[in-house]
Amino acid sequence: MSTNHLSWFTRAAKWASRAAGRPSTFIAALAIILLWAITGPLFHFSDTWQLVINTGTTIITFLMVFLIQNTQNRDTDALQIKLDELLRAVDAAKNTMIDLEELDDEELEAIREDYLKLARKARTKVKRGKDGVAIEVEDRDGKPQTVKKKSGGK
Repeated sequence: MSTNHLSWFTRAAKWASRAAGRPSTFIAALAIILLWAITGPLFHFSDTWQLVINTGTTIITFLMVFLIQNTQNRDTDALQIKLDELLRAVDAAKNTMIDLEELDDEELEAIREDYLKLARKARTKVKRGKDGVAIEVEDRDGKPQTVKKKSGGK
């Protein structure tokens, strides 16, 4: 998709999030703070001098909250779509797992409990021996097979 089709806010948010994460932006922010601190004696550390930095940082923080949330929402949506596509494309995957993020907390917790039980069951099939780890797995037909892995980094 071309960036020309994006809304002005999305383009601005993407630009701002990229710019905010650059080292040069950090250095510029640090330079502004140092300049402000150096000018303290010149302004006799007045209330106005303090108000300048307080107001500036408050405004920037307020705006960045929305930009960060927008970027995070977009990234999460893109990731969910990619995961949904993987679930759809893999034959053994359960298509009922697509769009889980739309369920309420109780439904998600019930599904999570089912998968925790599966994980516990799978871990009980792991057998450790002197030569490494032997893992009992099921093949596509549901028949148990043992896979051995050598322990150690050699």
